[in-house]
Amino acid sequence: MRIGLISVLWIISSAFVTMAQFNPYYHENAVFREEIKSVQMFREGFELSNPVLELNESARLILRFDDLSGEVRNFYYTILHCDPDWNESFIRQNDYLIGFPENPIEDFARSFNTTFSYINYRLAIPNEQVQLKLSGNYILLVYEDNNKENLVLSRRFYITENAAQIEGTVRRATLDAFKGENHEVDFTVLHPRLRIANPADEVKVVIMQNGRWDNAVKNLRPLFIQDGRLIYDYNRENVFAAGNEFRYFDIRNKRINGEGVYETTFHRPYYHITLYNDEVRSNKRFFPYREMNGRYVIESQERVHDFDTECDYQFVHFTLPLEAPLLGGTINVFGELSNWNANKSNEMTWNFESGRYELTMLLKQGYYNYMYVYVPEGSASADHTNLEGSFWETENDYQIFVYYQDMSARYHRLIAYRQLNSKIN
Repeated sequence: MRIGLISVLWIISSAFVTMAQFNPYYHENAVFREEIKSVQMFREGFELSNPVLELNESARLILRFDDLSGEVRNFYYTILHCDPDWNESFIRQNDYLIGFPENPIEDFARSFNTTFSYINYRLAIPNEQVQLKLSGNYILLVYEDNNKENLVLSRRFYITENAAQIEGTVRRATLDAFKGENHEVDFTVLHPRLRIANPADEVKVVIMQNGRWDNAVKNLRPLFIQDGRLIYDYNRENVFAAGNEFRYFDIRNKRINGEGVYETTFHRPYYHITLYNDEVRSNKRFFPYREMNGRYVIESQERVHDFDTECDYQFVHFTLPLEAPLLGGTINVFGELSNWNANKSNEMTWNFESGRYELTMLLKQGYYNYMYVYVPEGSASADHTNLEGSFWETENDYQIFVYYQDMSARYHRLIAYRQLNSKIN
C-alpha cells in the first residue's frame, strides 16, 4: 500500500487536470503534480495567516512549495483576476497588473541532509516584476517551461480595499438553543463613503469557516438596508455546523515521538510515522483545547538552520477503527494538509481484516491539525459532524468577504474583509 501511494496521487492529479479542462475559467486551490508537496501561501512572517493583502500595502504574500522530483525545473507563474465565485473576470491582465504578466520563479534551493531529495521554491507577491492595482479575488497559476497548458499548481489569494468596514459576531445559533450544535455569523457592512445604489444586486458576500470553500455561505442579500449600512442578521442562512476542535500530531522530531505519535520507525531509506488509533467523537462529550483551526506549520526540533530545506519528509499512517464501513460515501483526512479538498489523495481505505479505515500521506516535518470528514457520493461538501460531532463551544475562525460591482463596472471589487472568531468577538 505504501508503494502505491504515488500512483494514487498521480490519479488524482490527472482528475484535477480533467476538471480544469472541463471549466477552464474556474480556479481553485489545486496541485496538478504528485511530486509537488507542502504548498502554502501566507502573509510574510506568519505561516498561520490568510493570504489577504490590502491594496497598496507594503506587506507581501509568500508562496512556497517543494518539488520531490529532485530536479531543478523551469517554473513560471501568472496571476489572474477572478469574480467572487472564482471564475476569471472579463478584464485584461494589464488592467489589474503592473509589470510583466508572466515571470519565472527564480528563488529555489536544494534540500540538505534529508532522506527525500527535493527542491524548495519560494515566491513573494508583489515583487519587482509584478504588482497589483485592483482589489478582488486572484488566482496564482504555476506552470512549467513557460507553457500554461503544463500546470503545476494553483493558489487563491485576495487583495482588499478599505472602502467599507465589517462589524460582526459569532454566537450560538438562535434556533439551536437546545441542541447547541451550530454557530451563527451575524454582521453589518458599514459603507458611509461608498454610495451603493442597489445593494441586493451589486453587493455579494462570502462567509468561510476556517478558510474552507466547500461549505462556504455565498450570495446572501442584506436583510435590512439602512443609510450607509447593510445588515445581515439572519438566523438560518448564516448558520454553520460548529464541528469539533481539530485533532493534531507533532512530527517535528524523528528521534522522539511527538504528540499523537504512537511509533516512529525507519524502513530504509524512509521514515514512517504511525499515529495513535483515532476514534469517532460524535458520541463523546466536548473537550476544549487550543489548536490551529486545521492549519499546519513546517518546523523541526532537531539541529537545523533552515526549515524549508532541512525538514525531511515522512510517511504518516492514519487509522480510524469503526464497527463497519460507511456506505454511500468516503472518509477523508481533511484540513490544510489536504488543501481543504476531499479527493483520492486523502481518501481512506477500509481494511476488512483489521476493521478500520487507513490512509498513508507523505508529509513534511512539522505540527499538523486535521479532522475526519464523510463525503456523500456526488456531494461537493464534506460533512465534518458525522465523525467529529458538533458543539457550539468549538473555537472557529470565520472569514467574511464583501464584494461590490456597480452596473457599469466590469469586475468585482473586494471592498471589505474581516476575520471573526467564535471565542473572541
